[in-house]
Amino acid sequence: MPITKGVKQLCDEAMAEIENMPAADAVQAQYDEGIQLVDIRDIRELERDGQVPGAIHAPRDMLEFWVDPESPYYRNDFGTGQKFVLFCAGGLRSALSAKRLQDMGFGPVAHVVGGYGAWKQAGGATEARPTKK
Repeated sequence: MPITKGVKQLCDEAMAEIENMPAADAVQAQYDEGIQLVDIRDIRELERDGQVPGAIHAPRDMLEFWVDPESPYYRNDFGTGQKFVLFCAGGLRSALSAKRLQDMGFGPVAHVVGGYGAWKQAGGATEARPTKK
């Protein structure tokens, strides 16, 4: 049975309902104490491509669990009252994630248009992910 809604349509719908932050704005926002950057990429992407200093890592597959105070996996990082700005590699997973969090009543939340790639193009700082020994 064919799907009735593809990823492109899902992402377009999400972006129509969430705050879409240009990467250059996110680079400036990282210095705002009211903003917390959240990297939702897979750990292998961080190890391969680097990370944004000061961003918290919340893998996409655990995000809803880490945000929900009723979940046994809840993380206090998400109870600060800050604005959470999500990013992934290219801006699609983060758009879907921001929409999901918004649907949960969590916020304020936004996503970085173009993701980590756009972040780097906008001159955003990156660093190698420390390897575990």
